Amino acid sequence: MELLLTLDERNYTRDMPVFEKAVVRAVIVRDGRIAAQRCRKGEYKIPGGGVEPGEGHMETLFREVREENGLLVRPETVTELGEILELREDVFCKGQKYICHTYYYQCEVAEETVELQLTESELAKGYEPVWETPEVIVRENRRIQKGKSWRQRDTEFLAMVLDAKVAVSGL
Repeated sequence: MELLLTLDERNYTRDMPVFEKAVVRAVIVRDGRIAAQRCRKGEYKIPGGGVEPGEGHMETLFREVREENGLLVRPETVTELGEILELREDVFCKGQKYICHTYYYQCEVAEETVELQLTESELAKGYEPVWETPEVIVRENRRIQKGKSWRQRDTEFLAMVLDAKVAVSGL
């Protein structure tokens, strides 16, 4: 998959132990709006999450979209958009280098919806599924995310979409 952007905080050293993970995100467009999750504070994220052991990218994509937004991905519609790579000291484990590969896919969903299965953390933060324009998501996230660079990957991805650096059908 094409590397679109590297977000490197350069706040780690070469001798640090490394924690590396893969994340997938689903870009789903309907009527010029993107499926997203919005928390109580107004921050948005694109549906998706970490690839679990034994799981492939597509299995994770389908599971996360179903759990977070109650939507069912139509597998034949999935296309690659690109990757954002993050490098930094782990915010949860000081003294450890964090490497995160976030893979973005565009897909369509069925008309049918299912019940949400939000995590305890998502429930505590008041996440809810919404449809919103990329312009609003970028504007609101930039307002909220000041000084929190590790939360900006979805915002930067959507900014690249708005700048026509990444082609997303329906926008």
